[in-house]
Amino acid sequence: MKRPTIPDLAKAAGVSVSTVNRVLNQPASVRSPTRERVLAAAEQIGFYGLGTIENAVKSTQTTHRLGVLLQKGSRAFYRNLGDAIAAVAESFNGHKIELTVEYLEDLAPEKVAKHIISMGERCEVLAIVAPQHPLVADSIDAVLDAGVPIVSLIGPLTAKGNISFVGLDNWKVGRTAAWAFDKMVREPGEIGVLVGSHRLRNQEMNESGFRSYFREHNANFSVLEPLPTYESAAVAREHVEKLLTDRPELCGLYISGGGVTGVIAALRAMPKRGDFVAVGYELFEDTRAALIDGTLSMIISHPMERFARETIATLLKAKSGGPDAGAHRVTFGFDIYTPESV
Repeated sequence: MKRPTIPDLAKAAGVSVSTVNRVLNQPASVRSPTRERVLAAAEQIGFYGLGTIENAVKSTQTTHRLGVLLQKGSRAFYRNLGDAIAAVAESFNGHKIELTVEYLEDLAPEKVAKHIISMGERCEVLAIVAPQHPLVADSIDAVLDAGVPIVSLIGPLTAKGNISFVGLDNWKVGRTAAWAFDKMVREPGEIGVLVGSHRLRNQEMNESGFRSYFREHNANFSVLEPLPTYESAAVAREHVEKLLTDRPELCGLYISGGGVTGVIAALRAMPKRGDFVAVGYELFEDTRAALIDGTLSMIISHPMERFARETIATLLKAKSGGPDAGAHRVTFGFDIYTPESV
């Protein structure tokens, strides 16, 4: 087959040959939707000058300096989320994005607050995962006052200013996890609950939904007080080993926060109890393996590509509207995995 020519590209894009030439040589003189249409057609037909068109289109685009602050980079979930956001930003149609993704290993509120202010000085709009704490709220307000909009990810945050949100309906997450225990456990008993921190509002809402389901549908279950893991696998393992040793009536475990790898290690090391159900949070290599070998019964997870795309889209909307334009709220459905679906 012959190599596609400029007339072929013009026909595929539904524009004139002169318009294609202007996209190649004077892109600023062509309207943005038309430039994007020519670029899409060039990709579709395999136009030999695709790289030139891409560069021409990008040269006319405004650069958006977006920042994303995530928690521990040592955790697979946050690494996967950061990678997914970076991949979406690189290919987001019609926008030239300069993305900064940073991770915080030390989650002390004063450290988080200081890092939020630092990134707010370097970015035009900022997405963060952070605990609800007065120091964090003050740092958010300082960044908002400087004209930098903020989007909270995974868990909603409150401060004096408007904060957008992208994530799951966490109350529904908790209700769904409780439904799973109700349907899978044959003899109701005690359920242990692990959270990463009492100040992470998504996990607080997970627990609220979890308890509300049992109050409404099955009071024979007893939900124990949540144990904080501080996002540490070692702490989570200690909690689970103690629960399994001290609580003979324990029929299940709900891992609502960080430390799931420690939970998996503890469950594998202890004698397996019949009819024991463990429901975890987020699918990655370790949790997938635990589903397959029966250590975990079900996983509730963010759909990573959708989460990343909604994050970038909301950051761009927040930048366009500015800090006084009101908050955007984006929630989407979660994925459910069982041993038979992975």
